[in-house]
Amino acid sequence: MRIGLFIPCYVDQFYPDVAVATVEVLERLGVEIDYPTQQTCCGQPMANTGCRHETRPLAFKFLKTFKDYPYVVCPSGSCVAMVRHHYREYLDGQPGFEELVGKTYEFCEFLVDVLKIDPVEGSFPHKVGIHQSCHALRHLRLASSSERVGASFSKMRQLLEPLEGITFSELERTDECCGFGGTFSINEEAVSCSMGLDRIADHQRAGTEVMTAPDMSCLMHMTGLLQRQGIRMEIMHIAQILAGREVSNEK
Repeated sequence: MRIGLFIPCYVDQFYPDVAVATVEVLERLGVEIDYPTQQTCCGQPMANTGCRHETRPLAFKFLKTFKDYPYVVCPSGSCVAMVRHHYREYLDGQPGFEELVGKTYEFCEFLVDVLKIDPVEGSFPHKVGIHQSCHALRHLRLASSSERVGASFSKMRQLLEPLEGITFSELERTDECCGFGGTFSINEEAVSCSMGLDRIADHQRAGTEVMTAPDMSCLMHMTGLLQRQGIRMEIMHIAQILAGREVSNEK
């Protein structure tokens, strides 16, 4: 199976190990990976700020870059949600657009829904708190959400549960927003920080040792809050856990 790997700009610049971990997990599962170096930002920050004119060329660039791959995989729910749910405004009617929407997957859903993998081998003897980022939860349906009636499920937990020694925090509010919201955290700093601290407090109450999510943007926001509050809690993208990374304070 061959894929085009899309790495979000903030992962590329600030958290390159998340990209490396994503590659390691996919290669271990036999996936042939191509990383087109001409890729750029998907345009989500500009779109969220209302700069539609500036977003359009980035959407066209994404389509041109990835249109010939059978699958596009990205370790970010928010970037995948941008392609699936917001590119129509810029690319509707363009050749290859509908195919692009149908073949672009977030990392976890690609493992669960496309590869249908057997349990990932490994151990992670820590209490893990899963943060369900909003785009991954409500746009991509990586897990069941509290406002909808239906069976309970979590694709992240499904991937993590087979790891030896892992336990999970039971949060009071399992799908609450962390308050990041991209440029929202700049325009509404006080509200954003208050929401993030509420999420952290819930994880503290539940005894979370390692907080994980499918989006480093959410985790980046909460990392800053944890550091400023002097709270000791490990932050790891799910790809890093599945790739066998150690908790940093144990190194």
